[in-house]
Amino acid sequence: MYKENGLDYEDPFAPEGEGDVNYRTLEWWQASMIMIAETISLGILSLPSVLATIGMVPGVILIVGLGILATYTGLLIGQFKIRYPGVHSMADAGEVLFQPLGMGRFGKELFGAAQTLYLIFSMASHLLTWTICLNTITNSATCTIVWSVVGLVVFWLFDLPRTLKKMSWLSIASFISIFVSVLMTMIDVGIEKPGKHTMKAVEHPTFQQAFNSVSNIVFAYAGHACYFGFMSEMKTPTDWPKAVTLLQTCEIALYVIASVVIYRFGGSEVKSPAIGSAGPMVMKVAWGLAIPTIVIAGVIYGHVAAKYIYVRIFRGTRHMTKRSALATGSWVGITLCSWVIAFVIAESIPQFNDLLALISALSVSWFSYGVAGIFWLFLNKGKWFSSIRNIFMFISSIFVIGIAFAICGIGLYTSGYSIHNASSNDAWVCKSNAQ
Repeated sequence: MYKENGLDYEDPFAPEGEGDVNYRTLEWWQASMIMIAETISLGILSLPSVLATIGMVPGVILIVGLGILATYTGLLIGQFKIRYPGVHSMADAGEVLFQPLGMGRFGKELFGAAQTLYLIFSMASHLLTWTICLNTITNSATCTIVWSVVGLVVFWLFDLPRTLKKMSWLSIASFISIFVSVLMTMIDVGIEKPGKHTMKAVEHPTFQQAFNSVSNIVFAYAGHACYFGFMSEMKTPTDWPKAVTLLQTCEIALYVIASVVIYRFGGSEVKSPAIGSAGPMVMKVAWGLAIPTIVIAGVIYGHVAAKYIYVRIFRGTRHMTKRSALATGSWVGITLCSWVIAFVIAESIPQFNDLLALISALSVSWFSYGVAGIFWLFLNKGKWFSSIRNIFMFISSIFVIGIAFAICGIGLYTSGYSIHNASSNDAWVCKSNAQ
């Protein structure tokens, strides 16, 4: 039980051996594999086109730099969780942050709504990628909306288990899936060299194009909104730094290698998602190999979204860890409704890069960067300038908060402008989006 500032937090997951459902089952490496499956999926497919838009040098600098910042902010989120072990979601964290101001309920609802919005939009991006994948493999055998409905059912069925234990093993398959798919794409473009125009060290895009590219890099490191949920299901939450370090090492290395190689041989006309730059036959095979990561990563987002809603409803009741009719029926209903909403968004914003940029501006900017800086300031209130280390941490925290403001404000403008200018004829139609 955790009590402070008038809050009474009880860990929503009962200790091992209590109840029918044991949630705290993850080793640190299993948590890391789930996060790898969650983040190294759709994000990597947009990065080669980012380099084609802004150039090789600034692109690589931004991929590495934002990756290092994402590592730093991930560690700060872990510190907050250790200090407040009853925090299960960003909503709980928002309540803690706003409680000293007497606005705990407002903070809880604000952060909870933002987290749910981010997760639902991310689910929509996986549904959109699913339709691109199936249309490409089958030569658009049926209506795109039909493929989207099929995806809705598939993702929902995989989200029916209530714990992440089995998902940790599926996440290994997800990582292998995207790794082999991207590797195959890199080999093919290296052999075929489809790019009509060679790569450039620096490109000269419009401001809107450049900032949307930055937003796509930010999305590639998204996942922080789910971190509290992952830590809550770890056997030893203090092992969190090891999980984050493994995740970010894999991310940065794979992102740089894949984006540089595919852009180098795909040229300035490289496609997004990047698999579309491969030859016709290899592209179909690569998309087929990518299906596990498209599904599993989307399912993880769906699981975290549903788990947040479920915990909000049943926290502190026997239904939290029981397999009662009410508990099971509620979980089924919550997951289904979540995927239906994601389906509506995916059909309404059918442009891949624009959807990723919008997600980044709305939520990822804060969950991946700004909120972590606020966490450090909150945890160290009154000690900001007590040592050289704290002064450095204070400056770093202010810096990441500033980055969040910039990405959020400018990103909303540029992504909204791009979506506005996109053809509205692509929404809610049977027209193929195959590459």
